[in-house]
Amino acid sequence: MPMVRNLGRAASQLLQSSGCGCGISIVPVRCIGVSPRQVASDASFHSVTFSESDHPRVLITGGLGQLGVGLAKLLRKRFGKNNVILSDIRKPADNVFYSGPFIFADILDYKNLREIVVNNRITWLFHYSALLSAVGEANVPLARAVNITGLHNVLDIAAEHNLRLFVPSTIGAFGPTSPRDPTPDLCIQRPRTIYGVSKVHAELMGEYYHYRYGLDFRCLRYPGIISADSQPGGGTTDYAVQIFHDAIKTGKFKCYLKPDTRLPMMYIDDCLKATLEVMEAPAESLTMRTYNINAMSFSPEELAQEVQKYVPELQVTYSVDQVKQAIADSWPMNFDDSNARRDWGWKHDYDLPELVTTMFSYLGSDSRIAQAN
Repeated sequence: MPMVRNLGRAASQLLQSSGCGCGISIVPVRCIGVSPRQVASDASFHSVTFSESDHPRVLITGGLGQLGVGLAKLLRKRFGKNNVILSDIRKPADNVFYSGPFIFADILDYKNLREIVVNNRITWLFHYSALLSAVGEANVPLARAVNITGLHNVLDIAAEHNLRLFVPSTIGAFGPTSPRDPTPDLCIQRPRTIYGVSKVHAELMGEYYHYRYGLDFRCLRYPGIISADSQPGGGTTDYAVQIFHDAIKTGKFKCYLKPDTRLPMMYIDDCLKATLEVMEAPAESLTMRTYNINAMSFSPEELAQEVQKYVPELQVTYSVDQVKQAIADSWPMNFDDSNARRDWGWKHDYDLPELVTTMFSYLGSDSRIAQAN
């Protein structure tokens, strides 16, 4: 940056003109990859607060995934339609495109992403671009580029422009040697998927940038997220979404996990609420940068039994996918989210019965529910 270069030249001139033997300390700088900027090592960054601006200016990367569209809707309702920009590299559906600002943003293009942040005066960034667990295992080089290189670009830009940065983590950040029931915030993390490895990397890099450069980094470890607004996207927990679509369309569901595979889960409204709450939480209330959040924990068999209360004729079979089963067996069975509940008042709204009723309502099976009731 010009300021850093000018400081460097001024310090050099002082050293050359000094007649005494005492040295003058020059502020060291760090160079990050091929980034065209340098940041002083003792720099302190602080994101814009509501006292400094009426509302944050928000950018969501990877916004056409399972969570981005719903998050944009929630944030626009709170902060105003034009203050929240949704972005992705894919073409949005008409209803998404016309619901508020949308732009093309490739997280692997540092210059393009930086221009977006500068030109739109972004103050909050939600980084949702990532390849999920099973998809990532099928294309490790692409997952490494998107999940790790893309993260580095986002971290550098967030640090340079004083952003408040949210990066989601996942149950996949744990591994078979982690305690599984319950899994605490701080424990051994040795994931065996590129997705999980990239998320541990994100947690640690975000924490490092916070303590080294003052970046306002915030992160939640999501359980499996269930939503009626999107199709399954290749994640190991997506069976819990697929069962509702199959129950309505065909009355038959084939599950790729064993019936007793227990995993932590959450309805999307709880997930989005938690994300907004942790971003709005006062910095002094946060005792850590990455928190577990949880709502419920169930197995495919337990979910199927609850679904069959509304669709009694549903036929459920099991054809185990060994890759996805191995991934699920390495993940937590239940999350300990007591720190989130203590520090910033996290509290979920949806348990399993409420989840199933809500999913059927949104997917258009009101007649089935009415009949069951």
